[in-house]
Amino acid sequence: MDFSVTLLNLAGAVALLLWGVHMVQTGVQRAFGARLRSFLSNALRNRFKAFLAGMGVTAVLQSSTATGLMISGFAAGGLVELVPALAVMLGANVGTTLIVQVLSFDVAEIAPALILIGLLMFRRASAGPRDFGRVLIGLGLMLMALHNFVALLAPYEDVPSLRLLLGAISTQPLLDVILAAGLTWAAHSSVAVVLVIMSFAAQGTVPPQAAFALVLGANLGTAINPILEGVTGNDQAAKRLPIGNFLNRLFGVVCGVMALPYISPWIVTVNPNNARAVADFHTVFNVVLALVFFPLLTPYASLLTRWLPSRIDQSDPSRPIYLDPAARETPVLAIGAAAREALRMADVLESMLVGLRESFDNANRRQIGETKRLDDVLDKLNTAIKVYVTSLDTDALSEADLRRAREILGFATNLEQAGDIVDKNLLGIVSKAAKRGVTFSTSGQAELLSMTDRLIMNIRTAASLFMTGDERAARLLAAEKEAFRAMETASTDAHFDRLRSKRIDTTETSSLHLDALRDLKSVNKHIVAAAAYPVLESKGELLSTRLRQIS
Repeated sequence: MDFSVTLLNLAGAVALLLWGVHMVQTGVQRAFGARLRSFLSNALRNRFKAFLAGMGVTAVLQSSTATGLMISGFAAGGLVELVPALAVMLGANVGTTLIVQVLSFDVAEIAPALILIGLLMFRRASAGPRDFGRVLIGLGLMLMALHNFVALLAPYEDVPSLRLLLGAISTQPLLDVILAAGLTWAAHSSVAVVLVIMSFAAQGTVPPQAAFALVLGANLGTAINPILEGVTGNDQAAKRLPIGNFLNRLFGVVCGVMALPYISPWIVTVNPNNARAVADFHTVFNVVLALVFFPLLTPYASLLTRWLPSRIDQSDPSRPIYLDPAARETPVLAIGAAAREALRMADVLESMLVGLRESFDNANRRQIGETKRLDDVLDKLNTAIKVYVTSLDTDALSEADLRRAREILGFATNLEQAGDIVDKNLLGIVSKAAKRGVTFSTSGQAELLSMTDRLIMNIRTAASLFMTGDERAARLLAAEKEAFRAMETASTDAHFDRLRSKRIDTTETSSLHLDALRDLKSVNKHIVAAAAYPVLESKGELLSTRLRQIS
């Protein structure tokens, strides 16, 4: 019975340790998340800065997994070259050792003070200090958990059966590596696992050589999560970074296991304190691995590129079709190609509006999800068009060509913004209504469907106008802005009339309905701005202001 209670207490101490690590990570991310991400992205100019940035960010976050997921997202989006990205991961692996080194010293006595100060900051401070208070609470919980862990293990360090079991494990370093790798993958934190190993080693429960093998497994396990969670899709090129990081970890672990019989006695001799010896081994392993791979990053990246070539999915709707790189040599042709690509954005937005209409009519999660994914297509096409057009040599373009290039960029930007409103606002309104189990009144739903149908017609008109530049069509489309304003006013008045009649279906969806009317009008505003205004402005038919001039 006592042993069962002890096991439960041990599990609770490990859970407290993991929760402390989680609180530190979330506190840092909430306080500095955007700045850390910006700092990391700005440091990716060369491998040296990338290495130092990876080490610093990971030391703050206390998680190489978090850094790995962040940089994997950069690499998958093509925002960073593979060499500096691999350098970040080498730095991240060294960064995990810094916090382990700090916690390897006997600092458990300050845990209550950290928790008290953190709680006061969390309860009474503003957003920034409040998040730092969360960090202090997390550090205090980690120290307290480690202290409890050591205290719980102390009475059992001489139990014959436990000694026998751990003695058997210590003779199987490969088993130690697999066990620790699995635990680290499950816990998403090599720091927490290494700290637990240190606690075992401090009590002599685990022999030093077995503890070092477990540390090797923790280093391998932390490279698994970015492979499984960091990249989605079938493009092998996006998997180069996490797989490359895993392979250099695996190489280091294999070499480390082979060298354990020779280096274990040396490390124990240098530092007789078993807990400190584990921390030192963890640091030495990551520093040596970084020193070995850092000069080889360029050929290693080339090898990964050959192993995992880019895969072009012809059926991917977000892949540009008409942006031919060769056409950049003839800017006039390139502008025409960009215009054709921009028309694809109009088709995608029309599909989003059709999906929105179906969601208004009969909401279901699958339909909402499929429609929301189309916004990603708009975003990628818009980015590709902007990069393509802005890369053209402006000296080779006439004034008319430059004006057309501005029209293409404005058209693409407005359609992308319209798609954002559909994705984040209108589909969010439909999702909220479905989640609350409420429906729009029959009259209210008819008003929303009528406005959506009109938007679908307007995006078709905008696509035609974008190609023809017809002034009459531009005036008709521009008039839709006033028409939508009148429709919103009429629908709002009708909605308030239904509220006065105390209709339950109207009352339940009142704020959702009014938000949807405003957002539909905003989508139409972007459609008009995308196609009608440039034509009217070029003809001198667009007023610079709607304000009445005062004499």
